[in-house]
Amino acid sequence: MLFRRILLSAIWLLSLLSYAQAQPKPRPQDWEPLFNGKDLSGWDIKIAGHPLNDNYLNTFRVEDGMLRIAYDQYKSFDGKFGHIYYNKPYSHYILRFTYRFVGNQIPGGAAWNVRNSGVMVHSQSAKSLSLKQDFPVSLEIQMLGGLGKGPRHTANLCTPGTQVYMNGKLNPAHCIDSDSKTYDGDGWVTIDAVVLGDSIVHHIIEGDTVLTYNRPEVGGGFVSKDYTFISAGVDEAGARYWMERQNTPLGSGYIALQAESHPIDFRRVELLNLKGCTDPKALNYKSYFVKSDNSQCRYANRR
Repeated sequence: MLFRRILLSAIWLLSLLSYAQAQPKPRPQDWEPLFNGKDLSGWDIKIAGHPLNDNYLNTFRVEDGMLRIAYDQYKSFDGKFGHIYYNKPYSHYILRFTYRFVGNQIPGGAAWNVRNSGVMVHSQSAKSLSLKQDFPVSLEIQMLGGLGKGPRHTANLCTPGTQVYMNGKLNPAHCIDSDSKTYDGDGWVTIDAVVLGDSIVHHIIEGDTVLTYNRPEVGGGFVSKDYTFISAGVDEAGARYWMERQNTPLGSGYIALQAESHPIDFRRVELLNLKGCTDPKALNYKSYFVKSDNSQCRYANRR
């Protein structure tokens, strides 16, 4: 049964790649800018211990056309883990973002958070987080900057409240390294995440696929047996909600940028939706869609 599932997944992926290669490529205007370069319109903020959209000490801001996560108004980090969430969920898409680490970590941040941040996909919504919750249930594309002393991969995967399969087997690790090169210094890095519902996810840097995993699910506790939902600040109702959904597919959700004690800039956050109208007769048909949603189709001479 397992072999058959792996074989079917491989056949499906090959057919998808063949289909994509045979079709016209998306136009630049098909990409949706999630960050407009001017303000935080379309985004919701949630910082642990603070109500929805309380932008504590101006953590999230727009300066010089960049979305910046900054700590210059803090005296100490004090566990203020935060995220800024785009307010629309997606299931099948390519997410592209360009980031750089800058400056020094704010005092009070953990040693493992130096030049460490993340972008969450298939995340729960900002408004569904408990007041004190530090991380959303999600798949985290973890970004790590080089420390000038050996390899440190980026575009890794961490799994708060989730789990994934690799090579046909459940991978129980909370964080899984990619095979990217190390990016030292404050240079810009661009990551593409190809997210195809609850089937497969690729992390890509400079055209190279550095990590691939399958079958994302709710599950695996929160982080570990010692760092549970309750440890993460999830209230009892929230913990019960997620625990009741253990081992269920995670095929859609929100996109969030992480604030984890080290300043980071984003100059581009954009998305190519791969789900939509697949009727060639419709005005908004796109040949590159891999998931049909013909409720979105628009036709000429129809009101």
